[in-house]
Amino acid sequence: MENLIDSRLRNWEGARAFLEVVRRGSFRSAAQSLHRSVNTLRREIEDLEREVGLTLFTRHVDGVRLTAEGETLLGAVKRMETASLDIARARSRNASMRGEVRLSVTEGLGTFWLAPRLVEFQRNHPELLIDIRCAMHPADVLRLESDIAVQITRPTVKDLRLVKIGRLHAMPFASRGYLEKNGTPTNFLELSKHRLVLQVADQLMAMEEYARLFPDTPQLGTVSFRVNVSSAYYWLIARGGGVGVLPTYAHALGGRVVPIDVEGVRFVNDIWLTYHPDAAKIERVRRLIDWLIEAFSPRKYPWFGDEFIHPRDLPRMSGGLSLQSMFEGFEGLEMEDVPSTAK
Repeated sequence: MENLIDSRLRNWEGARAFLEVVRRGSFRSAAQSLHRSVNTLRREIEDLEREVGLTLFTRHVDGVRLTAEGETLLGAVKRMETASLDIARARSRNASMRGEVRLSVTEGLGTFWLAPRLVEFQRNHPELLIDIRCAMHPADVLRLESDIAVQITRPTVKDLRLVKIGRLHAMPFASRGYLEKNGTPTNFLELSKHRLVLQVADQLMAMEEYARLFPDTPQLGTVSFRVNVSSAYYWLIARGGGVGVLPTYAHALGGRVVPIDVEGVRFVNDIWLTYHPDAAKIERVRRLIDWLIEAFSPRKYPWFGDEFIHPRDLPRMSGGLSLQSMFEGFEGLEMEDVPSTAK
């Protein structure tokens, strides 16, 4: 049966659509992932069913389910996908420092830490196109959604290379204006009387941590904002929206926020770099991998080390340099672009 299906199966686009429906569990979700309409996706599946002479799905209220014949086809389609990915990697391996590299990174690290530094990296390799995907949902590196991923949840896929490149320490922060108006909390009881800002997204445990720190306390009346992206989250805190949790280097983003010492409210996430083993054979990808490891080096940037360092001690740990100087020193950045509190 499997050999017969393999011999019939010629339509990779239809097979890819079938595989996405299986993985997503519904036509609607798969259509969104593939950037197609639901009707287009249904026609592709119907064409595939005619091609192989099998009924692949049964429809249910909660989505779709594979038939027994669909289960058999699934093995053949996965073999097609593996072959397709092998061909794509072989083509990339023959390229040099000219071409495209796709980097997936969590939105906060991508926006505030890597993007300013990647400008200089690309300037040194002008024939590179660096495609940066800043999102809290981890990319599927194995299926070539990205060449390299930097994330704060440990990947579990066995066929990928995995490197711990740093540790992200976080603690409460607020704007100076907010603290001058509302006072500075020093313990849980005082913190519970303040307005809080939460970031709710994949790879974060904000809702669980809120429930742990403030059991039986409704968010309504305590939480002033919930937001999904790090950039908006930072600015809500910086503009006085409430107390939120930020990386210990956050003060370097312009001095708009200050750290708050509340006993027991510190958070740690390891930073993971992951890529397919074949990616290391591609010169441009290998070069970016090496650069990323250096970009999170605790030797140069001690706040990415395993041990917590309070923001007030970071300049001393950085050889006397202020954190702001590490952000102001990029070529082409005008001092007038730096907030006045950071000058």
